[in-house]
Amino acid sequence: MIRLADKVALVTGGGRGIGRAIALAFADAGCDVAVSSRTLTELESVAEEIRSRGCRGLAVVADAMSYQAIKASVENVVDELGRIDILVNNAGGIVPGQTPLGLLSVSHEDQAFLDNLQLNLGSAQRASREVLPHMVKQGYGRIINIGSGYAKRSGGLIAYSAAKHGVIGLTRATAAEVASHGVTVNCLCPGWTNTQLVDWDALAMQWGTDAEGARNRASAENLQNRVLEPEELGPMATLLASDEAAGITGQVISVDGGDGV
Repeated sequence: MIRLADKVALVTGGGRGIGRAIALAFADAGCDVAVSSRTLTELESVAEEIRSRGCRGLAVVADAMSYQAIKASVENVVDELGRIDILVNNAGGIVPGQTPLGLLSVSHEDQAFLDNLQLNLGSAQRASREVLPHMVKQGYGRIINIGSGYAKRSGGLIAYSAAKHGVIGLTRATAAEVASHGVTVNCLCPGWTNTQLVDWDALAMQWGTDAEGARNRASAENLQNRVLEPEELGPMATLLASDEAAGITGQVISVDGGDGV
């Protein structure tokens, strides 16, 4: 069984969905976990679940769009928990207030494009930039960037897809730079996953169908013909965060039901 005892992790976007599932999987492996997002009530709930597993849990309010907030969140974790061994760059999605229909290639506003790049790619670079000096100094670190099925192929909204393709480039470039310091960097790509970020009604409008049809279309994109649950990402994330994964770096690893497209 993989253990993360005596390790400290920071999971961005950790209040719900995939971030919450990974945070709890880490805690199940004995890891102290800080979770960050904009919503304190969700974070406190996850932090309490972490504590109920016998680990330290810390809720850190931080806006992934703000460099200063990311910097402050890393400083907070180091101050409160003593170190950061593991970073999961999970924050992402579509910038709040925007809808898929307003983010199509023919109608995409310049600022909306840049905002979505910042949320999905810039936030990962910023958080990595803040934790890497700590990891390099201690000679140990694990960074897991959360990608997407659309990080590897076409089909998604242009800003989201461009950003997630960029996450793969960020992963590989960072991995090469820090490999000699005991730090690994990998990209974990989920397929369609049952989280609040997936708005079936909005996707139905984009695809010209109804919510059931949108879910069926998404399910048909993988070999298992289903939408995954967030908890299915936890085991792979735990492995990548572990000592046993020291030889895995610069890799793009999917948990997606089998890419059938």
